[in-house]
Amino acid sequence: MTSIIIPAYNEGGRIGGNLTLLTDGLSANEFEIIVVANGCVDGTAEIARSIPGVLVIELPEAGKVAALRAGDAAATRLARIYLDADIPLSASEARALAQAVSQPGVHAATGRRRVLTRGSGLPVRAYYAINRRLPVFRDGLFGRGVIALSAVGRSRFERFPDAIADDLFLDSLFEPQEKRHLAEVVTTVTAPRKTAQLIRRVARMRAGYRLMRLMSVPRPASNTSWLRHVVLARPWLWPAGVCYVVVTICAEMISRRLTLEWSAG
Repeated sequence: MTSIIIPAYNEGGRIGGNLTLLTDGLSANEFEIIVVANGCVDGTAEIARSIPGVLVIELPEAGKVAALRAGDAAATRLARIYLDADIPLSASEARALAQAVSQPGVHAATGRRRVLTRGSGLPVRAYYAINRRLPVFRDGLFGRGVIALSAVGRSRFERFPDAIADDLFLDSLFEPQEKRHLAEVVTTVTAPRKTAQLIRRVARMRAGYRLMRLMSVPRPASNTSWLRHVVLARPWLWPAGVCYVVVTICAEMISRRLTLEWSAG
């Protein structure tokens, strides 16, 4: 039995459709679905409550870590699926993830990432032309918006740590052979529309990874993978590679300030 925990911040425009997709075809009590509306000033909580079988918790302040902790505290089932509110996931895909982590030795599972760049600016599309081909995404749990954990997998930590990207943190807990990547589960991640939004997103990710290193839970990383594994094998991507490097450098500069702020907090 599995609990699905969905932190949601001002997702009124999408939460209804995504919850309908998730609950359509589920049998009674098949999943425990918990939406944690945190700091919302729109109709996220009300819309989520309108979907039968969904428990809604409201927190007065925005914050994903606090929302994840609140969802964990309310969950009554040991196996968990952590799902971002903006990621569409069908009932059949949720079943596939739950089934995967019920297999012996499998303690974490996610799906196949699809990045939607329609409507994004050229620099954003160029960045993801490189990013989506990086080998780190082949065995990582991050960047997909959904991670399933077995009961044993969830027992590996007490609660989500402060100011660290939750998906990077979960990924650090498992060896490659303990993870499964399901081809039949496709998670659609919507890219930012503007370059500044992309830089802020990447900066937060890099700041979270730096804090993980300070906690001695690093994930091996390579600063040249974009070149060695992507661009050199596809020379036509050189212009995109230049854009990727510029975005990464800008994000790194911002991430250093964020790390100092989060460490001080």
